[in-house]
Parts: sequence; C-alpha cells; structure tokens
Amino acid sequence: MTIKPILIHPDPRLKKVAEPVAEIDEALQRLAEDMLETMYDAPGIGLAAPQLGLSTRLLVMDCAKDEGARPHPYAMFNPEVVWQSDDINVHEEGCLSIPETFAEVTRPAEVVVRWTDPSGEAMEDRFKGLWATCVQHEIDHLEGKLFIDYLKPLKRQLITRKMQKLKRERARAAS
Repeated sequence: MTIKPILIHPDPRLKKVAEPVAEIDEALQRLAEDMLETMYDAPGIGLAAPQLGLSTRLLVMDCAKDEGARPHPYAMFNPEVVWQSDDINVHEEGCLSIPETFAEVTRPAEVVVRWTDPSGEAMEDRFKGLWATCVQHEIDHLEGKLFIDYLKPLKRQLITRKMQKLKRERARAAS
C-alpha cells in the first residue's frame, strides 16, 4: 500500500465533479486500499479520491475512533444519498485538504447511502451521528464541494487565504 499526497485548498481539482466508476478493477481496488492507508496516516476519518487529484467517485471512511475500537473501514464507489432525515445535526467539521481548520456545519442527522463496494457488490446502509456527517462530507467532495462552502463568504475567504499562505510556506520549505 502507498500513502498518497493530499491536495490542499485552493486547488481547482477539489472543485470538480468526480466521474462515475463504470467498472471496479484491481487498480481501483488498490486505490481504495491506498486511500484508507493515506487516511489513517493523515490521520483522518474520511478521504475522497478528488483530494488526491483523481476525478473518481470513490470515498473511504472509518469513524471508529473510541479507545480500543476495532477499525470499521468503508470503501464506497459511486455513493449516493437515497434518503435523509428531517432532523439536523450540527457538527464541527475539519478536512484533510484544509488542515488545522474547523467550523460547525449543519447537515441531516441521518442518511441512507447506496454504493458499490470494492468487490462490485451493491450496498446500502443507514448512517447516524458522526458517520452521517462524514459520509455526507465525503460525498460533497465528489460533487466538488468543500465544507467551507457552507460558511459565510467572509469566513470562507479568511480560510482560503490561510490555506494559500500554508501552501506557500510548504513550497518554500520543500525547495
């Protein structure tokens, strides 16, 4: 497995709608494994292919964070929300593409998601709480949407400037 570099906002590839996966082959199965490895290494609880610069409708997530909890990874190809609750949940979200930045985002408290797993099997599950927030956040990435897009314009601009500065500092340090 390979840990891949994660794009940092602003990057135009993060704003593009990802292409559907027609057929899951060994390369895509390997990509899902690499994405899980990259997510765990970051460390994070979710990662979408566009965050690696890939226009592929694939996300991975694992919100089992409690002390001693066994990992419960998901790899979802072509995920879609097929039902959402009227109840809402406000959760402080962060993003591996917007490091060290958090903001409260309001989303449906529960969702039912349909997807294809790495073996090609059709799946459907209901997610609540942090799991619901995470899967919606990652599906947003597949639609070219970031969690900061839910914020007021001024706050979004401040975060974008902070990320531009971070990218400049990282580029200087690398050269």
